[in-house]
Amino acid sequence: MGEHLLTGAGSGIGAALAGLLAGRGHRLWLLARDPSRAEELAARHPGCRTVVADLAEPDRLAERLGAQGLPDRLDSLLHVAGVADAAPVAEAGAAGWQRTLAVNLTAPAELTRLLLPALRATRGRVVFVNSGAGVHAPPRLGAYAASKFGLKALAETLRAEEYAHGVRVTTVYPGETDTPMQERLHAQFGLAYDAAAHMSPATVAAAVVTALELPGDATVSDLTLRPGH
Repeated sequence: MGEHLLTGAGSGIGAALAGLLAGRGHRLWLLARDPSRAEELAARHPGCRTVVADLAEPDRLAERLGAQGLPDRLDSLLHVAGVADAAPVAEAGAAGWQRTLAVNLTAPAELTRLLLPALRATRGRVVFVNSGAGVHAPPRLGAYAASKFGLKALAETLRAEEYAHGVRVTTVYPGETDTPMQERLHAQFGLAYDAAAHMSPATVAAAVVTALELPGDATVSDLTLRPGH
């Protein structure tokens, strides 16, 4: 039984991952962006710990989380939360870029920094749920793709720097997954949405847990998932 801190547990892949880990008896710390969401998560996962902080304000994470208390030992830090909005570069304003980069890149970097002592104490794992857009940048998703390319770089740097401390780093690149974000992006692109054509969040969650449960003499550095139909 391990101890894990998870972002994005409110819906999609994060919700599936939290449910899977809780069902296996793991102890969860769930990050919520506001108190009402924290109450929802606590009701959904009895026995979990919740902490409140807004990933859109990464410069306040240390203050907010420090006041609430963080674990001294952590088996994994699971970065699942993310935002995405479709807009061509010619129309995307600075505010949209700043919010996307804050939530998808700067906040994971800062949260990782804050929790590295707890991860080093257990020779734990950091998992970044990236995206296919972190490998191939599509049109109209410039800010999102840039944030995910940056997340890939963060993971590679962290892996090299933390090797001596035994902290292992995994990046998961899911293709199209049946999540509220995916449905919203289809609407923004004017595309019909067929949930059956996408992977289930539970499938991605199962892949993440497989990487977490790998014996300590190896690590999954990069894992790419694509719909099988």
